[in-house]
Amino acid sequence: MNSCLDSDGVEVSSKSDTRRVHGLIAGRVQGVFFRAETRRQASGLGLTGWVRNLEDRRVEVVFEGGKDAVEEMLDWCRKGPRLSHVTGVEILEEQPTGSFNGFRIRH
Repeated sequence: MNSCLDSDGVEVSSKSDTRRVHGLIAGRVQGVFFRAETRRQASGLGLTGWVRNLEDRRVEVVFEGGKDAVEEMLDWCRKGPRLSHVTGVEILEEQPTGSFNGFRIRH
């Protein structure tokens, strides 16, 4: 996050650098460690949120964090882990909430 000084000279964070996306990833993305690798990648980038498999064989994700880190994560999702074959990524921008503690796999 960006930071600046308030009128008292105290450093404060700016949420202008925070981004939240809700995504659906299609292709061969289940049974290929997609969720585990997504958690590893997202955690490594300092993102919060979650990932889960859907009954229709897609993977659903929510990423929240720095804009650059979210974009890097989305780039990774367009490729996925080695055994996956991603055919599509749909992304919906959402308002950041800061409501997550870490990144987890949902069931």
